[in-house]
Amino acid sequence: MAVGTICVVGLGYIGLPTAAVFASRKFKVFGLDVNKEVVDSINRGEVHIVEPDLDMVVNAAVMQGYLRATLEAEPADAFLIAVPTPFKGDRHDPDLTYVEAASRKIAPALKKGDLVILESTSPVGTTEQVAAWLAEERPDLTFPQQVGESSDIRVAHCPERVLPGQILRELVQNDRVIGGMTTRCAAAAADLYKVFLKGECVLTTARTAELCKLTENSFRDVNIAFANELSVICGALDINVWELIRLANRHPRVNILQPGPGVGGHCIAVDPWFIVSSAPEESRLITTARHVNDDKPRWVIDQVKASVADYLRDNPDKSIRDVTVACYGLAFKADIDDLRESPALNIARALLAEHGGPVQLVEPNIRRLPDWLASEKLVTVDHALKEADIHVLLVDHAEFKRVRPQRGIIVDTRGTW
Repeated sequence: MAVGTICVVGLGYIGLPTAAVFASRKFKVFGLDVNKEVVDSINRGEVHIVEPDLDMVVNAAVMQGYLRATLEAEPADAFLIAVPTPFKGDRHDPDLTYVEAASRKIAPALKKGDLVILESTSPVGTTEQVAAWLAEERPDLTFPQQVGESSDIRVAHCPERVLPGQILRELVQNDRVIGGMTTRCAAAAADLYKVFLKGECVLTTARTAELCKLTENSFRDVNIAFANELSVICGALDINVWELIRLANRHPRVNILQPGPGVGGHCIAVDPWFIVSSAPEESRLITTARHVNDDKPRWVIDQVKASVADYLRDNPDKSIRDVTVACYGLAFKADIDDLRESPALNIARALLAEHGGPVQLVEPNIRRLPDWLASEKLVTVDHALKEADIHVLLVDHAEFKRVRPQRGIIVDTRGTW
């Protein structure tokens, strides 16, 4: 199929880089988003997220006329849906509200021959649900679930495999799983991605592609859970977990990951629950790993409280109101500004509520705190190093690797200090 114009729905951490990469290949791309501030900033050639080189690519694409943003759907040849798939409230059931809204939003702009791709990481069956929503809105068009290979609209699921901080490079270089509702759907999607992809397009069914992405992140979650549980065991046995892992990894067939304060982000901390929601009785290991990683922040908080007690024991003239705790890092991983599902942020929030003294927040990659933390203030690394009594390293940002506290007690969840 010949593609001249591409619409990317959702201009977040995946949608905007994807739109920028297509635009850099001289495609006419418009990004559709519900946030007017985001739309306006992109149309000025600016970005609203931290990702290396993204600002330059977006600015060039906008200035050259290949990329623009809008609040309303317009006709295009290919529509890529890259919107969030969160949980429903405090439960771990997937919430497809944004996917449904995006599907219904683009439906009026569809025409015969168009391609619709769901990029959002989603539970098994979501791509078929997208096609069903589109069919409801456009009874004048045919879809794969109705007539198979001869459908007017091609529908596929093509999840990304990228790491924050390396998104632009990995979008181009990594292999891409292409899951079509039919073989012609998969082929059409593969033809689109081949315009920039240096990796391989691997074709499969939509349902297999959905489970593949969930499997990749669940595999990582299970392995991180082993490392996190090992750190808790070492804490109980008074053993240095970082030394232990270095020694164990000398075995030619052992490769233990590094522990941390938990698992965050909108992938590894979320995707395993999508498998559990689809097959709860069969996913026992995946469920256990999720609980291990979700429990790790509370263990870190207990370590901080124990350090506060140690400090007070060594400084009997002080009370808990005199003990300043500094939290270094709020993002879910190093050198980005993304706070979604961040265990570091949750630990900081708990310490603000439970510690009886001052808590300082250090996050060099954001300019302001979330609204629910509006009463708190960000402090610089230098300020925290000078003022804090308990130094809690939660994220191994580059700024933190260049320094080390010279006073007070260190609680290092990353093995950096």
